[in-house]
Amino acid sequence: MGRVLILHTGGTIGCRASSEGHKPDPEFARLLRRRLADSGEPELPEFDVIELHTLIDSANLTPAHWAQIAGLLVIHWQDYDGFLVLHGTDTMAYSAAALSFMLPGQDKPVIFTGSQIPLSERRSDGLDNVINGLHLCQRPGLAEVCIYFNGRLLRGNRTTKLKATELDAFASPNHPPLGVAGIRLEPEPDLLLPPTPLCFRIPEFDPEAVTVLSLYPGISARAARALLDDEGVRGAVMLSFGVGNPPDANTELMQVLAAAVERGQVIVNRTHCLYGKVDQGTYATGNSLNRIGVTPGGDLTLEAAFAKLHYLLAMETDPGRVRELMRRPLRGEMSA
Repeated sequence: MGRVLILHTGGTIGCRASSEGHKPDPEFARLLRRRLADSGEPELPEFDVIELHTLIDSANLTPAHWAQIAGLLVIHWQDYDGFLVLHGTDTMAYSAAALSFMLPGQDKPVIFTGSQIPLSERRSDGLDNVINGLHLCQRPGLAEVCIYFNGRLLRGNRTTKLKATELDAFASPNHPPLGVAGIRLEPEPDLLLPPTPLCFRIPEFDPEAVTVLSLYPGISARAARALLDDEGVRGAVMLSFGVGNPPDANTELMQVLAAAVERGQVIVNRTHCLYGKVDQGTYATGNSLNRIGVTPGGDLTLEAAFAKLHYLLAMETDPGRVRELMRRPLRGEMSA
C-alpha cells in the first residue's frame, strides 16, 4: 500500500456556505479525514494533508501559484508514491497544464481534482473524486499530470473546463480519456506517457509576459495594438476562426500582428473551436499568418497554449527557440 500527499490549494471542495457566499472551511482537513474514514472505501492508501498558507480562489490564480504548487511537490517528491492536488475548477486546467511542463521528468502521478459542490454539503461530488484520485495516485505506470473528475481520467494539458455548474465539468476535446471509471478504474496503458528520469524545471514567471488576443468580427487594429504594444508582453495566444483564419482583409490589423512578430513577440495561433486544429495553410487567409511569422498552435487547448507559452518564455530568451518548441509536443499536450 502506497502513501499519498494531498495538497489542498483551495477551491470549492474546501469551502463552506456563509452569508457572503462560499468561503474556505478552516476545518477542511479534519472534515476530509472524517468523510474518507466514514466512506467504507477499502484499501485506501495512507495519506497526509498539507494546505497552502493562503488558499487560492482559483479565479485569483496567477502564474506564480504554479511555481508554488510545483515547488511543494518537488520538496516532498521522494517521500510519497503519488500526489493529489485539490484545486478550484475554474483554473484547474491551466495549473495542470503548467505543472506538466515544469515536471518534464516524472516517475509518479500528480492528479488534480476538486468538486463542483463543497465537501461540507450533502450532495458533494468531492468525496468520489478524492477517493478515486487517491487510488490513481498509487497506480503503477501512471507518471504524468492528470485531472480526475466525475469518473474520467484526463491528461492535464489536454483538458478544458466546459461546464460551469454540471458535475461533468471537464473534457479533453482532442484526446481520448486516459481512463473511465466503471467497475474498475484502469488507465489505458497505450495512452499513457512513459515514466522518465527525474527532471524538474520551475522558472520564475512574469505575469505580464503572455496575453490573449481574441479575434471577432469587426475587430480593430487599435484593439489588437492596445494588447500587443506593451513592453512587458513577450507573447500572445491568438484565438482565430475555423482552422486558424484571421480577417486578413483588415490590412491594418495584419500590420499590427506583423510588427509584433518583427519586434520579437511570439504569437501563437489557436482556433476558437474546441475540436480540430489550426492549419494555417488550408486557406489563403490563414496562409497570410505564415508569411508574417505567426506560430500555428495545432490542437492545443487555450489553457495548454497559455501555460506552455508562459513556461517557455520564462525558460528561454530566444523568440525563435520558443516558436520552435511551441510547435513541438513536449508532454503530450498536442498532436505531432
